[in-house]
Amino acid sequence: MTQILLPPPGASSIISRDEKVREAIISGIDVLDQELQVMNLQIHDCPELCYEEVQAHTTLTEFLESQSIPHQKHTYGLPTSFEAEFGTGGRVVTFCAEYDALPVVGHGCGHNLIATASMAAFLGVVAALKEMPIRGRVRLLGCPAEEGGGGKIKLINAGAFKDVHSALMVHPFPKTKESNDGTSFGTCLAGVTFKAHFEGLAAHAGAAPWLGINALDAANLTYTAVGLLRQQCKPTDRIGIITTKDTDTPSNIIVDRATVDINVRAATLDEVLVLRRRAENCARGAAIATDCKLSLEDGMLPYAEIRPNETICEEFTHAMATLGSRFKCDLGNVEVGGYGTDMGMKKLRATGAHFVLLTTRPGNVTYEVPGFHGTFAVPVEPGENMHSKGFNRASRTDAAHHVAVMAGKGMALAAWRILTDDTIAKKIEVDFENDKLRR
Repeated sequence: MTQILLPPPGASSIISRDEKVREAIISGIDVLDQELQVMNLQIHDCPELCYEEVQAHTTLTEFLESQSIPHQKHTYGLPTSFEAEFGTGGRVVTFCAEYDALPVVGHGCGHNLIATASMAAFLGVVAALKEMPIRGRVRLLGCPAEEGGGGKIKLINAGAFKDVHSALMVHPFPKTKESNDGTSFGTCLAGVTFKAHFEGLAAHAGAAPWLGINALDAANLTYTAVGLLRQQCKPTDRIGIITTKDTDTPSNIIVDRATVDINVRAATLDEVLVLRRRAENCARGAAIATDCKLSLEDGMLPYAEIRPNETICEEFTHAMATLGSRFKCDLGNVEVGGYGTDMGMKKLRATGAHFVLLTTRPGNVTYEVPGFHGTFAVPVEPGENMHSKGFNRASRTDAAHHVAVMAGKGMALAAWRILTDDTIAKKIEVDFENDKLRR
C-alpha cells in the first residue's frame, strides 16, 4: 500500500529544533538562487560527454570560488572531478554532483539539475554551519561520467567515500498528472555491457560462398539465442542487444566481421553477472556453430543496484513535506526503476515520478556507505521521456530549476539532521548493516 510520509509530531520531526538553523539553510540557498540558475544553464548549454566535462568542471569550481569555499580541482585522478569541504571534525555527509551529458540529446537525462540540486544542498548546509558551528563536515563531490563511464566506481576505488557517513543525491524524472513530486525510497537495476566480436572469412557470395565463414550469421544467431534466453529470465531481468557488421560490405560478399553489443540488467549485482555469463554463452555457441572466432570486450564497469537507506529516505521525505512537497516513501514496497546508475545506459519509459526499469552508478556508492538517491518530478511536454530531446528542453526550464533547488533544500535539511542528531546517525548505520545481511 502506498504511503506518503508526513512529518511526525514531536522530536522525530525533521523540522529543526532551532529555527535559526532552518532559516539559515533555506535563506542560504534562496539568496543564491539567481546565481545557481546561471550556473545550471551554463552546464546545460554546454553538454559534454563522460570524462570530457571540462567546461562543467570549470563552471562548478568557479562558482565555489565565488563563494570563497575551499575546494580541490581534478581530484582522485580524474581530470573532471572536484571536491569541496566545509566544517571540522564529526561526521561527513557528501552530496554527489553529476554533470555529464549524452550524445545527440545533450542533457536529456537532466544532469545539469543534479549538479544544481547538490550544489544548493551543499550551500545550504554551509550556511547553517556558519550560523551554528558544530562538529561535522559537508562535502560536494564532483562525479563525472555517470552515463556509462563508471565515474563513481573510480571515485570509490580512489578512496573518495572512505570516511563518509552518508552520501546523498537526487535525479530528475518526467512528471505526469498522476505522479507525486518525487520518490524517496526506490532502487534500480544493476547493469553491465559487453561486446561480442566475430571474425569469419570473406568470400564471394555468388561465385564461392562455401569458402566463406559468415560473421554476420554468428551475430544473428547470438541475437536469436538471446531472444530465446529471455523466456527463462526473471521479470526484473533485461537484455538489450544490437547487431552490426564492422565494415561496409556489399551484399554479394560473405561478411567477415560483425559485432553484437549487449546490455544486461538484473535486480542485483550478483544476478547481473550470472545473466551476463549466460548471454556470453549465447555468443560462444554462435561462434562454434558458424566456425567464427570470438572475442569478448568489456563495456561499462558493472553498475550495482541502489540500496536505499530507509532512515535517510524518511528524513528527506519529512524535509520535503515541511517545504510543501509530497514525496512517495513506502518502506514496505521499494519502487524498482529500470534505469541504472553508478550511485547504484539507456533508460526506459517512466511511470509517475519514477522509472519502471533503468541502471545508474550511485548503486555502487550505496554498497560502500549509507546512501540516498531520490527522484524529483520535472514538468515535461506530453509523451516525453528520459534520454530525449524533449527532456533536454524540459531540464532547461524555470520550473525544472525550481524543483531541483527545492530538492536541494530537502537534502540540506536531512543532512543537517545526520550531522547533528546522534540517534538518527546511529539508526542510519544500523539500517546499513542490516542491508548488508540481505545482499
